[in-house]
Amino acid sequence: MGGVALDDGGGGGVKAPDGGWGWAVLFGCFIITGFSYAFPKAVSVFFKELIREFEVGYSDTAWISSILLAMLYGTGPLCSILVNRFGCRPVMMVGGIFASLGMILASFATSITHIYLCTGVITGLGMALNFQPSLIMLNRYFSEKRPLANGLAAAGSPVALCCLSPLGQVLQHAYGWRGGFLILGGMLLNCCACGALMRPLVPPKKNKQTSGIEEAKEGPAEKKPKAKLLDFSVFKDRGFLIYTVAASVMVLGLFVPPVFVVNYAKELGNEDTKSALLLTILGFIDIFARPTCGIIAGLKWVRPRCVYLFSFALVFNGTTDIIGSLSKDYASLVVFCIFFGVSYGMVGALQFEVLMAVVGTEKFSSAIGLVLLVEAAAVLVGPPSAGRLLDATKNYMFVFLLAGSEVVLSALVLATCNFFCIKKEPQEPKAEAEAIEPAAEMGEIRGEAQKANGDSAKPTDLGDLRPDSVMVDPTAVETFLKEGPEQNGDVISSPETCL
Repeated sequence: MGGVALDDGGGGGVKAPDGGWGWAVLFGCFIITGFSYAFPKAVSVFFKELIREFEVGYSDTAWISSILLAMLYGTGPLCSILVNRFGCRPVMMVGGIFASLGMILASFATSITHIYLCTGVITGLGMALNFQPSLIMLNRYFSEKRPLANGLAAAGSPVALCCLSPLGQVLQHAYGWRGGFLILGGMLLNCCACGALMRPLVPPKKNKQTSGIEEAKEGPAEKKPKAKLLDFSVFKDRGFLIYTVAASVMVLGLFVPPVFVVNYAKELGNEDTKSALLLTILGFIDIFARPTCGIIAGLKWVRPRCVYLFSFALVFNGTTDIIGSLSKDYASLVVFCIFFGVSYGMVGALQFEVLMAVVGTEKFSSAIGLVLLVEAAAVLVGPPSAGRLLDATKNYMFVFLLAGSEVVLSALVLATCNFFCIKKEPQEPKAEAEAIEPAAEMGEIRGEAQKANGDSAKPTDLGDLRPDSVMVDPTAVETFLKEGPEQNGDVISSPETCL
């Protein structure tokens, strides 16, 4: 895991540049990740006005964010098919248009159902068409620096959340929810600009001489099989199956604490503004935790074991939830948010890095779509099931205990299954094969040179045929060299023999 990434999916075998235009791709991925994860939470700022306007309940408006997340995760296979068929750049630009169009149409809505269709379905589909291709391009542009790139791109989520939530409140007070939706729709057109940054990798041009030699060596060109629109062969990979199961269990409890921590603080008797400050603290810590974890994951002795670092992050996150369930005052909740922000940032920085390392660049476009589809069901089940538990027990402690237990269970599944079920391939045979191949090529070149010079009947260098175990006496070599050239097998130059 963690080898050199080749852009087999869209760059024709081009080695990842690990820089250059890749930093522009990273910036676009940063913006897209921020919109994708923060936008469903930022829209919740307008829920009170929507409840007043359409005379619905809070549970009705909460479906807007749920549909957005369901579209973001559930349309993964569709995004994979479109990316494999048309490429990342056109898919992202069309997705940006859909995301913007959904919010603009929602500003003219006359019922909550219209907002479900426009904001939830259309904008959610546009977000999905941007999020997944941006991660695919990031994987193609970075190999050695990929953990750092993933950490920096993942930091877009907390940064955008800290910016979009206050911006939504300002827009609501100044222009109402309709004007706010219209302006946010215009902002989402920036996704098209980010999509334009996703320049596909192009292999370097070959000279006519080198290309002719390669064609002569390869012989008649064989037709390459067509690329699959959705590669289900990833399910034959044990590592992918283990990751998918663990990620599905993880998602059940990962997003629960940020949803309930504000209400938990209110339940303890704190003011609304003071309670909302907890999310700001969590997001601020998250901003720095993700790039830092990306740097750590890129270390030489850590990167081959990034699966176990991810498992540690999950254990850290789940344990924080379990201990945080014992909080009885505001100060303890602040400490909980600090540690949760660190662990949450570690999970966010590593989750797609581990998937890239497990399946490789070639199958990543299909793998991420299938993983997001499986996670979509867990995303929809997790917070509502925690809400039902809260309604039944009237105690937030059990909600946090359940969430922490689910995250810890996912870590145990990931770590133990990888340790016992994934066998490491021996490195020595590979090294020997690599050493033998150049020797074989040199032998072929010498044979061709002999044929060209007409000396095919006599080997040019008998020393190469001597096994390594044969010992040579240096005194015998000296006496041999002192003898005449005729005895040494050399040809004496003379006027009759020279041409």
